[in-house]
Amino acid sequence: MKRERLGSRMGFIMLSAGCAIGCGNVWKFPWMCGQNGGGSFMLVYFICLIVLGIPAMVMEFSVGRAAQTSPVRMYRRLEKPGQKWHLWGAVCLIGNIAIMAFYCVVTGWIIYYFVKFLTGQNASFGFASMIANPVINVVFLFVTVAVAFLILSRDIQKGLERITKYMMSALLVLMLVLAVHSALLDGAADGLAFYLTPDFSKINGSVIVGAMNQAFFTLSTGMGGMAIFGSYIDKDHSLMGESVNVIVLDTFVAILAGFIIFPACSTYGLEVNAGPSLLFDTMASVFNHMAGGRIWGTMFFLFMIFAALSTVLGVCENILAMVRELTGWSRPKGCIICGTGIFLLALTTALGYSVIHFQPFAEGTAWLDLWDFIVSNNVLPLGSLVLTLFCCNKFGWGWDNFVREANTGRGLKIRPWMRPVFQYITPVIIVFIYVYGMATFQWR
Repeated sequence: MKRERLGSRMGFIMLSAGCAIGCGNVWKFPWMCGQNGGGSFMLVYFICLIVLGIPAMVMEFSVGRAAQTSPVRMYRRLEKPGQKWHLWGAVCLIGNIAIMAFYCVVTGWIIYYFVKFLTGQNASFGFASMIANPVINVVFLFVTVAVAFLILSRDIQKGLERITKYMMSALLVLMLVLAVHSALLDGAADGLAFYLTPDFSKINGSVIVGAMNQAFFTLSTGMGGMAIFGSYIDKDHSLMGESVNVIVLDTFVAILAGFIIFPACSTYGLEVNAGPSLLFDTMASVFNHMAGGRIWGTMFFLFMIFAALSTVLGVCENILAMVRELTGWSRPKGCIICGTGIFLLALTTALGYSVIHFQPFAEGTAWLDLWDFIVSNNVLPLGSLVLTLFCCNKFGWGWDNFVREANTGRGLKIRPWMRPVFQYITPVIIVFIYVYGMATFQWR
């Protein structure tokens, strides 16, 4: 099967950033930030991006570009005879499927809220009633999956690359307009002070673990989310520079999301630590109190659709590429079968608050929490650990091979002084925080 190629460097950056930018930035980041002290969480999050995110992304791009194959086979292509690194390829496939088992449902929720604001029904719905309504959940899950795989059924340049460029451009424009509008609200100063001023007394183990998991979640490193796009590009540019470009764009969107949400919540006296419902009930209430709120709410949830769908497209492309390499199916056939499979699996989340009751952990948890735990707490950090061990040691691909691939092309290079960060500091931090996270997780 001939390897597809992206049409431009901009397409690669937009696709990679689009996969990283999504609910992790504009849904999960604000409520994680709100629950963990605002500026305190953001400070730790930025440190995690630099120490953990950049090395992990460079390594994943490098492995993908060198292997010229999907994550399910990339380790096999580069490992030495007799090694077993390729076993992680199966985990990459499982992890990508697991994230879509809840992410497509959350995207459906966003589309539902957009439709309600667009049609002027924005005063007659709520988050709790929505997630408990099986019809709403199944219908908008189907819409999400159908739209995603319809786009992916075309070749990568005419489908995924072109659509993502349009969506990302529209997303950035909408976010800038909304951020300026929020910054001009009467109570914006207090909201921004909470968001931007670190309170070091609130930095504890749970905040650090949350920031690390958020860094991996938003960048999609560890399960091949970036590797697949690395396999679609040429060697004109070095991968350190490309990684920095993607992370800067990803972080810019996360910061803008906070500039939109926290000043608005402060102005209208709403709690910023509402958890997962922050984006839905809290922001809907903000817009319902605001002059011209229907228009601003419609714009807000439209940009949210672009953000969430860009990730859905990126991850589903990854799943599709892996399945096609294992089966030899054409792109249209793969889209039909993969789309059907993801829809059926995601029904667990869609019906998890109404029909299929399941509490995997503490009281009040549901299928969404199980899928998120598998991905955020396990596959992403452990996958990043596998990457560091594979790329930086002789018992894997090896430091020299990794640096040669990463530094090929124009742009920022990996320098010799960085080796201890990649080879020792990053994996040690991952192991420590992963173990701490498992030990302190609220199982029951």
